[in-house]
Amino acid sequence: MRVFVTGATGFVGSHVARALAGQGADLRLLVRSSSPRKNIESLRADCVVGDLLRPEFLKTALSGCEAVFHVAADYRLGTRTPEETRAMYNCNVEGTRALLQAALEEGVRRVVYCSSVATMGFASNGHPVD
Repeated sequence: MRVFVTGATGFVGSHVARALAGQGADLRLLVRSSSPRKNIESLRADCVVGDLLRPEFLKTALSGCEAVFHVAADYRLGTRTPEETRAMYNCNVEGTRALLQAALEEGVRRVVYCSSVATMGFASNGHPVD
């Protein structure tokens, strides 16, 4: 099965990719041109250089994939400027939206989404959400 993994150069994403490879998946990994590849250099995978914010790229990258593991995120715990806030929103919200739309259009059968710490919070009664 061909599997597309975003965030594969990061800590969690590289472990997800390694686990999938161990199960025999044919990997296609999204990497940014600026991302170090040390975490994935031992993997046998098709690395595609691109960006979640380029929908035309995503459709091509997802072509032939049966599953997506979306692990990429801008995981800063806070931002200091409106520009940083916009960049984080674009990556985490608009990038995810573009990926899901491209997966739908390319007929990807399964998407696994790994959320970020930004979704943590408390219910109105003060208890952590599940």
